[in-house]
Amino acid sequence: MGLPSSKRNNQRQWSLLDIVTAAFFGIVLLFFILLFTPLGDSMAASGRQTLLLSTASDPRQRQRLVTLVESGQHLQPIEYCPADAVAHMPCEDPRRNSQLSREMNFYRERHCPLPEETPLCLIPPPSGYKISVPWPESLHKIWHANMPYNKIADRKGHQGWMKREGDYFTFPGGGTMFPGGAGQYIEKLSQYIPLNGGFLRTALDMGCGVASFGGTLLSQGILALSFAPRDSHKSQIQFALERGVPAFVAMLGTRRLPFPASSFDLMHCSRCLIPFTAYNATYFIEVDRLLRPGGYLVISGPPVQWPKQDKEWADLQAVARALCYELIAVDGNTVIWKKPVGDSCLPSQNEFGLELCDESVPPSDAWYYKLKKCVTRPSSVKGDNALGTIPKWPERLTKVPSRAIAMKNGLDVFEADARRWARRVAYYRDSLNLELKSPAVRNVMDMNAFFGGFAAALASESVWVMNVIPARKPLTLDVVYDRGLIGVYHDWCEPFSTYPRTYDFIHVSGIESLIKRSDSSKSRCSLVDLMVEMDRILRPEGKVLIRDTPEVLDKVARMAHAVRWSSTIHDKEPESHGREKILVATKPLWKMPSNSH
Repeated sequence: MGLPSSKRNNQRQWSLLDIVTAAFFGIVLLFFILLFTPLGDSMAASGRQTLLLSTASDPRQRQRLVTLVESGQHLQPIEYCPADAVAHMPCEDPRRNSQLSREMNFYRERHCPLPEETPLCLIPPPSGYKISVPWPESLHKIWHANMPYNKIADRKGHQGWMKREGDYFTFPGGGTMFPGGAGQYIEKLSQYIPLNGGFLRTALDMGCGVASFGGTLLSQGILALSFAPRDSHKSQIQFALERGVPAFVAMLGTRRLPFPASSFDLMHCSRCLIPFTAYNATYFIEVDRLLRPGGYLVISGPPVQWPKQDKEWADLQAVARALCYELIAVDGNTVIWKKPVGDSCLPSQNEFGLELCDESVPPSDAWYYKLKKCVTRPSSVKGDNALGTIPKWPERLTKVPSRAIAMKNGLDVFEADARRWARRVAYYRDSLNLELKSPAVRNVMDMNAFFGGFAAALASESVWVMNVIPARKPLTLDVVYDRGLIGVYHDWCEPFSTYPRTYDFIHVSGIESLIKRSDSSKSRCSLVDLMVEMDRILRPEGKVLIRDTPEVLDKVARMAHAVRWSSTIHDKEPESHGREKILVATKPLWKMPSNSH
């Protein structure tokens, strides 16, 4: 029997209502699942992963994202990278570099991917990350959770490098060649080298371990920059920087190290395993280029009086003799030489066939510059910069270096620059209320340092500054070193050679000039990529200060939102000319949602 038509219509209406109601409750349920359950997290993470992979594999998709961020139309922050990227260094990626030639350690040098091959994402902190232990306590202990890598402690604990103690790694100050502590070792060196009284100021520690040597020298007023490659021991350089000791990632391979000639008063190798006499003594020649005339070279460990390394030890002494280095001492497995002052006495005949470089080889070019098998003439380096002639520290900081005077109007430019930065830093402190000293700040970077004026204005504070001289700008890094400061050459269209989360404060004057072509107003690379790189190397709760025109800072403020920074724009100091403003931004400590692997 058929139902009356009114009942049939009623049944159809109820069915429609049921469907709408069910759909509504279904959407609500799905919303709750996505918002409050691990399934939602993992679905979101998988969506993020797809997005990240698409920006890496599809350059057009990536470029669209960059354009949206630049224009302020990308309202969401840039996504975070996968959890396994916590220690990612784009130019020192072992997976990428393992495909390259092993000749002269080429595969362990810098090799950067093109921007379009890099996912556009923010490097996350490791799970359990804590704000770093402040200086000076950080010299002796750091949070284990910030760098949960136990390999060095397990392998080198008996030599006093570092130990795991509860929530901390501690650093007793030992090393392979000084298990009794760096202090005891430095005491031994001070019998032969004038380590105090300001005679020595800049040092390079090659293959530095966790930089206990450099950390201990600080108390003598010597500023040691340490370097080591990214290696199997896990993050030596990251440990050094987490401790608050100057360091960066580098390898002595096929290219010059990124420093000018005659930069360092002291060069040190404690079991650094650099084959100084290999390849016709090419690496010894590079050390010679970097060492200031009258400076000291210390090598501890193999091959110095080392069992079964008689030939290598004899060769090392022969190279030093060929360069007329004065042998100061051989003490156990440590040798100390002093570099001669004045032009090399290099004879025409020596067993390594060493020759002086001709005038066509610039002594201080060192950004992707192939190592030369010739010896740099001290007279090819401008000015008089030998130890004993150059002022002692701290007079060095303010006296105009001869390498500045050699530049056009150098004396006037140097003095004006020093006054300008003293005024600006006073304004940063007094009017912008920036804490530019420990415990708030320890590791500082100036991305566009020129003569190191910003760093010089901070010299009385317990901070150190990595003065970066952009490789396409005037190469003024020699002046920075003559002032007793440290730094490197770098091109900001590439990532910097450091681990993530290694600087407390980043300063940049003229950010857009770092990426512009010199011959046009076009950019060589993207400001978005540069901001993402700055975020990578900045510690959580770290600050960035950018000086530029109002138009540039408007763009930067939009991008600051995209990299999750909170930012404010301020007027410049009243005495300053020009159209600059100042942006100050803070990076928050954010954590990845659970299950976002």
